[in-house]
Amino acid sequence: MRRRVRFIVAPIAGLLLVAGCGYDETPVPKPPAAETDAGSSSGEAPACDDATTSYAPSDDRGAALDDLKNKGRLVVGVSADSYKLGSANPFKKSAIEGFDIDLAQAIAKALGVKVQLRVISAGDRIDLLKDREVDIVARNFTMNCDRWEQIGFSAVYYDAAQKVLIRKDTAEKWKKYAGPQDLAGLRVCAPAGTTSIANIQKIEPDAIAVPAANHTGCLVKFQQGEVDAITGDDTVLAGLAAQDPYAVVPPQEKLTDEPYGIGVKKDNIDLIRFINSVIDQRRSNGDWQGSYNTWFAAELGKATPPKPEYGR
Repeated sequence: MRRRVRFIVAPIAGLLLVAGCGYDETPVPKPPAAETDAGSSSGEAPACDDATTSYAPSDDRGAALDDLKNKGRLVVGVSADSYKLGSANPFKKSAIEGFDIDLAQAIAKALGVKVQLRVISAGDRIDLLKDREVDIVARNFTMNCDRWEQIGFSAVYYDAAQKVLIRKDTAEKWKKYAGPQDLAGLRVCAPAGTTSIANIQKIEPDAIAVPAANHTGCLVKFQQGEVDAITGDDTVLAGLAAQDPYAVVPPQEKLTDEPYGIGVKKDNIDLIRFINSVIDQRRSNGDWQGSYNTWFAAELGKATPPKPEYGR
């Protein structure tokens, strides 16, 4: 216990506080209520089967620039506490870095403008886009039908998925993690009230679900021996595994799909089209692969960029 607690205060674990407290874990849906958002006219959830379909790409930079709130500047809503996605580097003054940040900077460069990173919470993303407080959001933003009713999205730039993190000694004992059935009898942590913990309880009822306030809380429980595994988006688990030498995300089938898109104000379609051209370029010239290898390959293994779906 003493050895594992010491690890929390080691230099790299100084990043513990930037690992999961800002992570956008999908909440368990609440019962339908009267719709108050201006983007929808009824209380029913929007019906669609194309949440990952976006607008065809365009390299019309002038039209995209017209969608920006400020000339010469792209204001991007980001996380500063989601390690490997968007987090403050304690060794670099005022530096926010990660997979999402790489893409945000590439979009600004293609537009020929300066990038302004604005740290926002997950809960503020949609309202800030609607109010034009930010031009785009690059913050592990899962695309779904309800959100399409309120804002627009780029094509998918990363296919996240719910997976499981376990102890290295457990993985070595198993030789191979076969799936959630291996979690029977084990204590599995996820943020309270989220779909991640609900999914584990549904898929493997014999797993012992242990809630925490967020994934940072799960990591603390994991390091103190209170839980045997953690579940959540693979991007978040990669950040947790990078902070704990006793943790690993073994090769496994995904439990759910969590496609990430760049959030954009609903009627800024020219900007969405231009962003899609940037994503296409990064996919074809190797920039996407280079960014993935830098941030996620060590913990998640090999991956290829997702194929775009156009047709809106």
